[in-house]
Amino acid sequence: MEIEQFYNAGYQGSKQFKQLDVPNADATGFGSPTDDYMDRGIDLNQQLVRNKPATFFMRVQGHSMINACIHHGDIVIVDRSVKPISGKIIIAVVDGEMLIRRYERTINKVRLIPETPKLSPMEISEYSDFSIWGVVTYVIKAM
Repeated sequence: MEIEQFYNAGYQGSKQFKQLDVPNADATGFGSPTDDYMDRGIDLNQQLVRNKPATFFMRVQGHSMINACIHHGDIVIVDRSVKPISGKIIIAVVDGEMLIRRYERTINKVRLIPETPKLSPMEISEYSDFSIWGVVTYVIKAM
């Protein structure tokens, strides 16, 4: 006499298991197609700050650099470790006053040039109390 074997379905439902009874889940199959396009958010500190200890954020007051697209209320990122070269926009300290201007250095003179026709360039004499505080690397604008 032959014995008949009956096979039940392999899946018995999940109600008999608790979460603690399942040690891990082995995911198989293909991942989501959108995983290829998944990216972290943009970190502005990582994108805009090169040297963290030497970088400062400053809010611009005044209209001396409007032709360079730096307006009143904009935020400039200033890096004190960048070497100032002629043509760069800098933060200068002249006789105790901080100014944002374009730096121009020739063989025998230094000038600070505003980017507006309302102001004239400032020639720095050897008797002026002058120092370059930092170089502007980025401008952040509100729209």
